[in-house]
Amino acid sequence: MSRKKKKKVRWIEHYNSAQKILLVGEGDFSFSACLARAFGSGRNMVATSLHSKRLLAEKHWSSEEHLVELESLGCLVLHKVNVHKMSYHHTLKRKEFDVVVFNFPHAGHVSGYTEKDEDLIEMHKDLLRGFFKSARGMLVEEGGEVHVTHRDDYPYNKWELEVLGAESGFCLKEKVRFEKRDYPGYHNKRGGDINCNKTFPLGFESFTFKFSLRMENVLEISCNRIRSMTLN
Repeated sequence: MSRKKKKKVRWIEHYNSAQKILLVGEGDFSFSACLARAFGSGRNMVATSLHSKRLLAEKHWSSEEHLVELESLGCLVLHKVNVHKMSYHHTLKRKEFDVVVFNFPHAGHVSGYTEKDEDLIEMHKDLLRGFFKSARGMLVEEGGEVHVTHRDDYPYNKWELEVLGAESGFCLKEKVRFEKRDYPGYHNKRGGDINCNKTFPLGFESFTFKFSLRMENVLEISCNRIRSMTLN
């Protein structure tokens, strides 16, 4: 009997085709498309956006070609996914992921505010606080990670990613410099409604922060899952 040929695992930077990957807060889905293209398939991925499909087409009209490509490569695309409630989403709540990715999170622009204003910084922190809390229950028990790519210069470093992650039981595992050129075809998009299909400067201090859950939190989540299965 001939052995079934083992499928080759394909990599692009921190990600590979054997991982179950959830991408949230996608702008025009160019990052998701980049990964799927590198893997030769998107069947291991779920790519999501906060916006409805109609609103996405208005805000990020460059998304159309990426959505077509993702569909052709077998990636599951979901719209209207709020990172604060994603663990309760009817499609996502029964899935577990090796990596949950949130690139350049942003709560949106508010008229009269700049990125240095404390009120806007608090809005950004609330966005991430809810994201970490929701993501903690969506990871595989062994080796699951949350990746947040973010500028780490002023005023963005005032968001205090490590502190926010720690509030939900995460610790920083690694911090790696982010180079946009490593992801061919990726175009970072602005948050909010102002020039939203344009890119924004990444500066020289953009990093991917890799978080993992502390062991005691992994055990707590595992017990909760077992309890939930027993009740059901």
